[in-house]
Amino acid sequence: MNKNLRTPVIAGNWKMNKNRAEAKALLEELCPLVKDAGCGVVVCVPFTDLETALAATAGTNVKVGAQNCHFETSGAFTGEIAADMLAEMGVEYVVLGHSERRQYFAETDETVNLRTKAALAAGLKPIVCVGELLAQREQGITAEVVSLQTKVALQGIDAEGLRSIIIAYEPVWAIGTGKTATAEQAGEVCAVIRATVAGLYGEEAASHLVVQYGGSMNAGNAAELLAQPDVDGGLIGGASLKADAFSQIVEAASK
Repeated sequence: MNKNLRTPVIAGNWKMNKNRAEAKALLEELCPLVKDAGCGVVVCVPFTDLETALAATAGTNVKVGAQNCHFETSGAFTGEIAADMLAEMGVEYVVLGHSERRQYFAETDETVNLRTKAALAAGLKPIVCVGELLAQREQGITAEVVSLQTKVALQGIDAEGLRSIIIAYEPVWAIGTGKTATAEQAGEVCAVIRATVAGLYGEEAASHLVVQYGGSMNAGNAAELLAQPDVDGGLIGGASLKADAFSQIVEAASK
């Protein structure tokens, strides 16, 4: 499918890093470096940094995202944040179903689907994460696992909602390990995701879907990964915590 139909998006996932002063300093360094980017640029920061990030990026091309939201609009859910609360602040994006949320906080394909629907209802743009465990890759069932995760995440979401969604392929075995899928491996699985979406919504809708790669992409390997026909950007972990490294990935995506 024609890659020119899609604008790449590079999103930084800061995870549980940076206090407000550190966030402000990082963004003040980053914004000038990416001001001429030919791709979308997003920073997904801890909840406590959202207000700081929104202020630091005001008037720039850098968009702000959160790292999770709940699937209810309000209620007795201590420690959770509703999608409406994020939207009211001016947050545009939200990461959902990250492998660390699945591994440490009991996220399931079904709750990812519920959170995705809630995010869309609030006007947010979800970055929905899918990906296989090392054991599943070794068993040769990567395509089946990722296709199923994609189908469940999108269950009950219409074509209009799909237009606001990014899907990030995150091989769990490559998150925070320094291991990276080869460009060919990343491209193959991103193609599986696009084919799955084509089966659900048709080829035209799938051809416009942004599919990111999120397994230890860095300044050194970004260009090779982004050259794959079905890789339209990255969900960046460690490299997003350094302005120069993150801006180099943005530069690679802008070519």
